[in-house]
Amino acid sequence: MVDCIRMVRFTQHLFEGVDLSSKAARILQAVLRARSARLSDIAREMPGNADAGYKQIQRFMQRVDLKSVLMRFFQADAKFVIGDPTEIERRQAWKTGYVGKLKDGKTKGFWMLVLATPFRGRAIPFHFITYSSRTIREEATSRNLNHCRALDGIKTLLGDRPIVLDREFSYLGLLLNLVAEEVHFAIRLHTGSHPPILLNKARRRVDLVISPGQDVIHEHLLYKGEVPVNVIGHWRYGFSKPLWVMTDLEPHVALELYQQRMKIEETFRDLKSLLGLDKIMNKSQHNLEQIIALFMIAYAIGLFVGEALRDQLFPSPSPGLQPLRTCPRQLYSGLFILLKFKARLATAVIASAIQHAMQAFLALLPYPVRTHV
Repeated sequence: MVDCIRMVRFTQHLFEGVDLSSKAARILQAVLRARSARLSDIAREMPGNADAGYKQIQRFMQRVDLKSVLMRFFQADAKFVIGDPTEIERRQAWKTGYVGKLKDGKTKGFWMLVLATPFRGRAIPFHFITYSSRTIREEATSRNLNHCRALDGIKTLLGDRPIVLDREFSYLGLLLNLVAEEVHFAIRLHTGSHPPILLNKARRRVDLVISPGQDVIHEHLLYKGEVPVNVIGHWRYGFSKPLWVMTDLEPHVALELYQQRMKIEETFRDLKSLLGLDKIMNKSQHNLEQIIALFMIAYAIGLFVGEALRDQLFPSPSPGLQPLRTCPRQLYSGLFILLKFKARLATAVIASAIQHAMQAFLALLPYPVRTHV
């Protein structure tokens, strides 16, 4: 079903010139066919000789700044931005400069911090950085500086939109930076063995106490005595622990935004399980980030087309009616449907889906193409 994508219809809006957009179309089509991060596997899915395809991919990546292309997938009408890191293991990478130790302190790998906007049940990535314990040590940086570096790249895009982050971002240095840059936030509090220091107006410590089934709100607190925040706690029945979110927004708004953060985790799952991004093996960090950006571009286009196919194959029930049984509309992402759903589709169905996907895609492109390195 991947062959049904007329990829050049998308790439002509992303890359400068007929030659570059045609090469991009062939490579992105091969990425979706190969579902592997190995350049040799992608080259084998390209037309003609595999060795020629391999060289064509290398030349293409030398000519194009793919992270700039990815930035064009920012959705200007998105109400918020999701940021989340994911670990990529590189167990055999003994001599790779950007590979360090993961959170367990033993496994070799690196972190990929992704910024994305929500799209249906998934999120569309538009920016990312990579870093590791080794790059932090060798570049004399810190986790905070890497997180701020990711945000620096999107300040003009963010505007008044809040950024939604998980608990590893609940530390003073980042909050001070967000407040200084006037970036709105909804961040899950880290409430493990060392509860956060939250002070009320009288500068007395506030304990976060909640029971199952409750919502608890604390307004006008000071995180570690410095950053003004509102805090909301939510404990759903059946869950082993509550969720606490701190924000500079209205508390219930922040909670609702945070609960949509799962969209980006589903995106990570698709990138790894459906496209094989977790098997990436580049030796240089620059080439690594080029390949990651390439995969995210392929993912975004595949998601647009797959979601349009979902609408054609599994239309939503009429208002007030429930489907009789669970169908792939509920179970799978559009990318899964595109890559793995074995159905014989009429030409008219494919054409209609691509047309709807193009409409959603073109709505993302408010500025001219600038893609050369």
